[in-house]
Amino acid sequence: MRKPINPLDLILAQRGHLFVWTPVCLAAGIGIYFSLPVEPAGGAYATLSIFGIVLLVAALWLGERQRPLFLAALLVVLGVLLGGARANLVAEPVLTYRYYGPIEGRVVKIDRSGSEKMRLTLDRVALENMPAHRTPSKVRISLHAKQSFITPQLGMLVMTTGHLSPPQGPVEPGGFDFRRMAWFQGLGGIGYSRVPLLMLEKTEKGQAGLFIHRLRMRISSAVQAIVGGDAGAFASAITTGDRSGMRGEVLMQLRASNLAHLLAISGLHMGLLTAFVFAALRYGLALIPVINLRWPVKKIAAVASLFVAAGYLLLSGGNIATERAFIMVSVMLVAILFNRRALSLRAVALAAIIVLIRRPEALTGPGFQMSFAATTALVAVFGALSHWHWAKLPKWLRPVFTVLVSSFIAGAATAPVAAAHFNQIAHYGLLANLLSVPLMGVLVMPAAVIAAVLYPLGLAWVGLAFVRWGALWILGVAEWVAGLEGSLSHVITPMPLVLPLIGLGMLWLILWQGRLRFGGIAVVLIGLLLWGQTQRPTLLISQSGGLIGLLGENGRSFNKKRGDGFAARNWLENDGDGGIDQAEAFRRVGLSGEKGNLRFDLAGEPFVHLTGRGAAERVQQACGQGGWVITSVKYRDDGPCKIFDALSLRKTGAVAVYQKASGLKMVTANDQAGKRIWNGF
Repeated sequence: MRKPINPLDLILAQRGHLFVWTPVCLAAGIGIYFSLPVEPAGGAYATLSIFGIVLLVAALWLGERQRPLFLAALLVVLGVLLGGARANLVAEPVLTYRYYGPIEGRVVKIDRSGSEKMRLTLDRVALENMPAHRTPSKVRISLHAKQSFITPQLGMLVMTTGHLSPPQGPVEPGGFDFRRMAWFQGLGGIGYSRVPLLMLEKTEKGQAGLFIHRLRMRISSAVQAIVGGDAGAFASAITTGDRSGMRGEVLMQLRASNLAHLLAISGLHMGLLTAFVFAALRYGLALIPVINLRWPVKKIAAVASLFVAAGYLLLSGGNIATERAFIMVSVMLVAILFNRRALSLRAVALAAIIVLIRRPEALTGPGFQMSFAATTALVAVFGALSHWHWAKLPKWLRPVFTVLVSSFIAGAATAPVAAAHFNQIAHYGLLANLLSVPLMGVLVMPAAVIAAVLYPLGLAWVGLAFVRWGALWILGVAEWVAGLEGSLSHVITPMPLVLPLIGLGMLWLILWQGRLRFGGIAVVLIGLLLWGQTQRPTLLISQSGGLIGLLGENGRSFNKKRGDGFAARNWLENDGDGGIDQAEAFRRVGLSGEKGNLRFDLAGEPFVHLTGRGAAERVQQACGQGGWVITSVKYRDDGPCKIFDALSLRKTGAVAVYQKASGLKMVTANDQAGKRIWNGF
């Protein structure tokens, strides 16, 4: 009779391979923190801290067999504490009501909104009749008026009159929570202005951060002027991170061809840049015998590449994706200095640990998930292929094979994450990347480095000419691939458990040593099965009460063809129906009745949606008849009906109604989001 396997023995057999599980355990704790329904109180944190100390003592006291389990539990606890500490450390005042009046502040960021309007982020904010302790540290406003007086610049102190409101919650229960993202960005108010800006003071001097920002914008303007057109905007985006010149149509083509990642200064750009600088310096110095024989040229190249990467981080705006890429590259370059393998799962794990400690909230975003999914998969696959006999391939075919395999692996690893977050799959993304990514490595990034080196001599145009050719090719590929029939399909947003299961399954397959690793495939399949079982709400009600969406056999139909456009677009995308717009959904058969007076039944219960002129009187009449009433007006009287009006929706947020066999199930956005610190609790 075979002796039963002891789980502790299985873990002990993983000795030498357990460090790579450290970020996984940390991420589990951070994920637990962000999924809590209620913000932990001080007593909960104290209890967790004591529990963590107990786990640490137990790990040190107990034997080698039990230690990994206690350390794993300790890391999970640390993850929860990290998430809570970060959320409280970034706390800043947030507006609690809609504000209209004068807005003053210093421009710290310039970009564009989804409607192509110039958008400013201001700090040092001053609002009329608002005390300093209640004034947001940062606000973001879109400029809807023509700026005839001044052109906004970073560091400029400006004033305008506009509307501000608190960051809004999810447009549907369980949807993307903008309030949480704004909390960690320090944004306490979002709004717009319909009047031109006025300048109070041109710029402040002597601040390194603003100097770098202004230098970055000058470089961006110069690149766009020299390269010109869409290619210039693309070149500016990949060199300085400034996307303000990108047209919406071009962005859509890049997304449809799965080339939008080229705009984000992340692992690809940082890796290509440092790889080119490292190779150029290493082999360049190797050609000089007096240096090659006396100095460690490999380490010299690594140090120089590290400084170049740091400069690129500063000049590109230093956003989270670029910071994450810099950490990953730095870990690999430092590994070279200590004679370690630059590309290893340990290096990737160390980079992930640093990112999670610095910014725990990054875990919930697609950038972190996609970059580490791609990097982990690439390192694992090429590590396995290192034992393969490359000599069987002709020399000219090896680079082609490497590009083909890396593009396929990175695309496959990031596909579930991209589909879950962006609700679309680019079917010809591999083809587009094969035609574009190699050119980024052999032409665009090296030419950008050459342009930077020649800039002091006034010859930057030489390098930028090659950048322009590469950019034109990439944009041409994006336009061609996006125009192919069936290039893009849309998928439903999965339930919250799906992505963690797929991620855990893939990590188990890659990190675990031994035959049990193949159990990760079963976990991935469970996640995919749950994705297929995801049910969308039969009825969605916006927080304003002015928009409803009823799901039918032909998709979701809306009560109006414009208005609440952000909510409508997100509902369609989450339905996996992102290929149509609100006006098309409005024309679908589903909702019946006259405009502003729509009636329908769900599970045998009558619903009526009332908006427009005279809605208050019609609400009172409908309430007397019972059933469910949805309206965008305020209704204060009691009646036999169950009502969602402007007052109740302000408390609940958007509402989702599911049609079950047992009847109707209603879920509100605020209940789903929980009582968290970024929600005002």
